[in-house]
Amino acid sequence: MVRLQTLSERTGLEVLAKLEGANPGQSAKDRIALKMIEALECSGDLRAGGTVIETTSGNTGYALAMICAVRRYRCVLVTNDKISKSKLIALRSLGAEVEVCPSKVAPDDARSYYEVAKQIHASTPNSVYVNQYFHTGNTLAHYLSTGPEVWTQCGGDLAHYFAPVGTGGTISGAGKYLKEQDPSVQVIGVDAYGSVLTKYHETGEFDEKEIYPYLIEGVGKNIIPGNVDFETIDTMVKIGDREAAHAARDLAKTEGILVGYSSGAVLAAVELMAKELKPGSRVVALMSDHGTKYFDKIFDDAWMSKKGLM
Repeated sequence: MVRLQTLSERTGLEVLAKLEGANPGQSAKDRIALKMIEALECSGDLRAGGTVIETTSGNTGYALAMICAVRRYRCVLVTNDKISKSKLIALRSLGAEVEVCPSKVAPDDARSYYEVAKQIHASTPNSVYVNQYFHTGNTLAHYLSTGPEVWTQCGGDLAHYFAPVGTGGTISGAGKYLKEQDPSVQVIGVDAYGSVLTKYHETGEFDEKEIYPYLIEGVGKNIIPGNVDFETIDTMVKIGDREAAHAARDLAKTEGILVGYSSGAVLAAVELMAKELKPGSRVVALMSDHGTKYFDKIFDDAWMSKKGLM
C-alpha cells in the first residue's frame, strides 16, 4: 500500500494505492486463480493430467498458466483481440495454448471467447472450464485476502474503496469484507464506457444499447457476471479510454509507479469523484496489475496516437 502524494495533493484526499502488480504474476488475478484451481481439485472436477480452460484478458490466464505449469495441467486460454502483444507472448511463454477471438461480437456469438471456451471444454475429455465470471472462488479469494489486507494496512481507517468492475470478484469480495468491518465504508466501482454494468447497477436493466467497443482491458462487461455483487457497490462511475490511459501515464511520471490500463481507470475515477468526497478522506485505490504489461499499448506513444488518444 503506497500513498500517492501528487494525486492526494491534487484532490484533497488521502489516496492510498493497493499495488497488486507486486504479486508473482504481477496482478490481482493470482489470488483468484489459485483459489479456483484448489476448489476444482477438492471437488474432483480437476484431476491429474487434466486440462484447464478459461477465458481471459490476460491476467487470469497468466496466473492459471503459472499454476498449470507447476501442477502439470494442460492450459488452454481463450482471449480476444484487445489483448496486448506482450500479454499474448507471456501466456505462450508459460506453455499455455492461446486462442484469439474477435472482440466486436455478441457474447452468444459462436465466435465470442465465451462460446469458444465452452466449445473447447465440450470437446476435451478430462477438462474443466474455470469460468471466473461465475466461479465463487473469485469473490472468495478477495474476501479472504485482499479485504483483510486493505483493512489491516489502513489500521481500520478508510472511507472509500475504489476498484475496477470486470468479473466482479475484486470489488465484491474485498468490498463485502470491508463493509462487515465498517458499514460506513463506501465501495465505488469503476466501469468503462461501452459496458452494461453501470446501468444495470442503477436500474436493474440489461441494456444492449450500452454496448460498444472500447480499449480498456479488465474493466466493464457485455454480460452480467455472477460474481458482481451489486448490493455491495454503493456507486459506479464510468471512465473513458483516454482518461484511463493518461492517468496511468501520469502516475508513472509523477510517482515513479507503473500500473496498467484498468488501474488508470481507477485513478481517473478517484479524481473525477474527488469533489463529491469529504476533504481529507482516506481512499484506497485498487491497482489491478503492473504497467510492464502495457509497454506496447498505453505507454507507447505510437499506439496512443494510432488510437487517437494523445
